[in-house]
Amino acid sequence: MGTRICVLALGLIALSAQAATNRPDGYTTICKSDESCSVSQATNVAFGASGQFVYKVLNGSFVCSVATFGSDPIPSKSVKECSIPSGGSSGGGSDGGSADASITLSGSAGDGQVTLNWTDPGNGSSYQVYYDTDSDPAGRTRLATLASTVHSYTATNLANQTPYWFWIKFTQSDGSSDNSNAFSATPSASAPVDPDATVVNSASALLSAIASASAGDTIYLRGGTYAFGDPIDLDQSGTASSPITLSKYPGDSRPRLNFSAMAESGSNRGIELRGNYWSIYGIDVEYAGDNGMHITGSYNTVEFATFSHNADTGLQLDSGASHNLIKNVDSFYNADSSLENADGFAAKLGVGDGNKFYGCRAWNNLDDGYDGYLRGADNVTTTYENSWAIRNGYQENGSASGGDGNGFKTGGSDDKALKHNAVYINAIAAGNAVDGFDHNSNRGDITIYNSIGYANGRNFGFSSTNAANKLTIKNSISLDGNSSDSLKASSTNISYNSWQNNLSASSSDFHSMDIDELIGPRKADGSLPDVQFFHLVNGSDLIDAGTNVGQDYQGSAPDIGAFEAQ
Repeated sequence: MGTRICVLALGLIALSAQAATNRPDGYTTICKSDESCSVSQATNVAFGASGQFVYKVLNGSFVCSVATFGSDPIPSKSVKECSIPSGGSSGGGSDGGSADASITLSGSAGDGQVTLNWTDPGNGSSYQVYYDTDSDPAGRTRLATLASTVHSYTATNLANQTPYWFWIKFTQSDGSSDNSNAFSATPSASAPVDPDATVVNSASALLSAIASASAGDTIYLRGGTYAFGDPIDLDQSGTASSPITLSKYPGDSRPRLNFSAMAESGSNRGIELRGNYWSIYGIDVEYAGDNGMHITGSYNTVEFATFSHNADTGLQLDSGASHNLIKNVDSFYNADSSLENADGFAAKLGVGDGNKFYGCRAWNNLDDGYDGYLRGADNVTTTYENSWAIRNGYQENGSASGGDGNGFKTGGSDDKALKHNAVYINAIAAGNAVDGFDHNSNRGDITIYNSIGYANGRNFGFSSTNAANKLTIKNSISLDGNSSDSLKASSTNISYNSWQNNLSASSSDFHSMDIDELIGPRKADGSLPDVQFFHLVNGSDLIDAGTNVGQDYQGSAPDIGAFEAQ
């Protein structure tokens, strides 16, 4: 079946636990982020939110924080919970008996394998290693039985890109059986390590490596948090055949670039990318005094990065920036002190031609998810493919902001005369405060194929005032907008949509309409999560009801919406 969400394996490892809430199944919350809490005996404590957790055996008082647990299981969530097995037991599940000893299981994934490591409970127990492809221990398979002196094991012949869960079963001193915490990992073909790369593990070393970088160089940044008080300037340029690469170290946790020492100011951007032909991969940028990243160079790629809690737009393209690819990037919780500025992404003002957003997500940004407002540029084209805009115009805590609150703002300009040609393919705008897809007096050509507007203030808002030159909408869905759509332009080509040809979309057409699915964890390779959101059920009249617009499809004709029916 042709699919519209492309998966490009890049070899990163996902380590996650599965749960439907902010605590694992069978756990009880005892405190939240930065609160003090305590346990009366050695207990396997979970730390995380939204189904992503790390575990640590603790005893006595501790602070519910990243510092205590050593890593952040879900950086996109500022509030996390510490929870313990219900009833106060330790060890993450038992077959009976008191939990007077415990095991902490951890590990790492590789190409077709997962390496496990566990702590010694100190009672001379032998170990049994179990695994399964879901988090329910019922029906799990035993892999090995190991002596008490062995505290590691590598499970091999595993399928890449398949999540696995592991347990270590051991014997308590009273003869009862007990289990470690459940540990989950997803094997993946690892990206090769460049033996000539510069590897850095400090802020000063990173700045030094950047200052001396030239075409073809690779800089690996080890996992951890790096604090900066000034912008990072990327002024050098690579070439088309020899870009400059700045990447997380393969297999490491994600490096976090923290600019919280900055004051809020238009000059206090996190990263200034003025050079051309850079490849930036796997970094998190947060708390800059303005943009998280400001790009004025061209032919750059930014991939599998996040931009959050910045005082202006997370990632902005401007001042001639052209032919840049922003791929599998998330931008969220960006907000200024006035509570009215800060977009997720922006290709705006003096932006150049040929930029593309692919597989990106923008959520809970104060202003717009994606902003195309022009001032200085004219008749440029920006493409948005497989990209989602979710609940923009709302603050991190869910309350309304003073920003514009559009999902995709197609363009606009001070004199209402400039053209920003915008192409949207398999785009989703859901739950945004104002328009899902917004005209804003853009005078260019707007093309929308196989996209979804759901539960926005208005799903599609294109006015006859300062009308767009041309508006094309095909194979798209509009459902549950709070206001009626407006589909005006000087020229329109609007056909084969959910409101035409005697079609009528309703909740019965879809497996799910849960917006929260859209902000779930990405896959190990950085691609968008698999969701059921607006996937068509068998028998929906939206199946094969579209028209060929040049995208892959299955059946006699394309389906309407962003996802081909399974």
